[in-house]
Amino acid sequence: MPVLLVAVMLAASSPAHAWQQPDASLIEPGAGTWKTWVLASGAAVRPAPPPDQGPTQTELAQLHDLESQRDAAALDQIAYWDTADPAYRWNQMAETRFSQLTAPAGQRGMALLSVAIYDATIATWDAKFAYTRSHPSDADPTLHPVLANPATWSYPSERAVVAGAASSILAYLFPDDQAALTSAAEQAGQSRLLAGVEYPSDVAAGLALGRSVAARTIDWANSDGSAAVWDGTMPNTPGHWTPDPGTQPVGPLAGTWKTWVLTSGNQLRPGPPPAFDSGEESAQLAQVRDFSRTFASNYVAFKWSPQSVVDWMDQVRQSVFEYRLDNDPPMASRAYALLAVAGYDAMVACFDAKYTYWAPRPYQLDPNLTTVLPHYPHPSYPSAHACTAGAVTEVESALFPRDARSFAAQAQELADSRWQAGIHFPIDTSVGLELGRSVGQLVVARSRTDGAGSQ
Repeated sequence: MPVLLVAVMLAASSPAHAWQQPDASLIEPGAGTWKTWVLASGAAVRPAPPPDQGPTQTELAQLHDLESQRDAAALDQIAYWDTADPAYRWNQMAETRFSQLTAPAGQRGMALLSVAIYDATIATWDAKFAYTRSHPSDADPTLHPVLANPATWSYPSERAVVAGAASSILAYLFPDDQAALTSAAEQAGQSRLLAGVEYPSDVAAGLALGRSVAARTIDWANSDGSAAVWDGTMPNTPGHWTPDPGTQPVGPLAGTWKTWVLTSGNQLRPGPPPAFDSGEESAQLAQVRDFSRTFASNYVAFKWSPQSVVDWMDQVRQSVFEYRLDNDPPMASRAYALLAVAGYDAMVACFDAKYTYWAPRPYQLDPNLTTVLPHYPHPSYPSAHACTAGAVTEVESALFPRDARSFAAQAQELADSRWQAGIHFPIDTSVGLELGRSVGQLVVARSRTDGAGSQ
């Protein structure tokens, strides 16, 4: 029998997910081996193999039926969920919610979300290259996908995986939104079927895999110490920070929460701030008091006043676009996770120091001092915004080196704006930046051993 005829017969009799040699031109062929955060490895939750030939033919028929349902609403659904990398829409939904939380809680939520998405993506790539299932239109050229097939294997669906992981983490953090989040995940998965780029079993396996990774992340979260209740004890010595009347301290135990790269929140604890009645503190206060505010300086203070988790995740999302990682789900999810972990660990380290020293705010030592920004309900030293800025810009500079100078300048601008607005002393922000950068350096060191740069 001629060799060509044998090849054709073998191809016709092979299942649609025929095992093939991984193609080096595919997206991140080695990503399934990258180091994970909550999973032992990307293979730890590998799903069962995709269906064989018979069920696959049934799925192809279903995809043909869905082609007739591509009305304007369906096309909008496809376009919405296909925008940028798989985490893009979920990060948007998360930031809207996290901006309403306290700073420690918001950073915790973003770290949990980003770690779950990253680990789920790595598990997806492990399964993709274990099973090497081609996309539906590769098996049936009469299908007419709306989108180009992603440059990777079809099973499981990476966008469904992220939807399963993200919706589960957000539902854990915002249980009142569970129904809406679950519906959004289903819509994200359905969009891939309407587009004709994945099989129903790809999407079903993806949603299940994402939820499985989220469950392990939630197990981690349930033991991170964030549910502990503060006993209300404050120092009884003079000159310590106290909350404004009618308010309670925010995050008094946040410095004890479990961390990702730090051994604990006190690993990098800075030395104490100047005593409230010292000459050094008087000089610090004079610097705040004597600063001549301008429209420009006030603008900068307001610009950086929202929760830092929103500012920095917006920026890394932009960098993902500019460095063209939006078509590289493993690299994009890695960037989000590294930034979020750095921000969270820096926040824990910051709050460890805050509630170790209970340093007063400048306006508490000088009641005549006016502030540009509202009074924050936690101690002054060090600045939480500066800690976060130092950490995330250290990581950003490693991931996106063309913009390292810009990131450093932004961190310094933010730090200066805090004392210029009257809510911090200069030493709060300089020590905060230094502490954050030290945390960021540990995250960068971990990133250099995670396998992403070894391909």
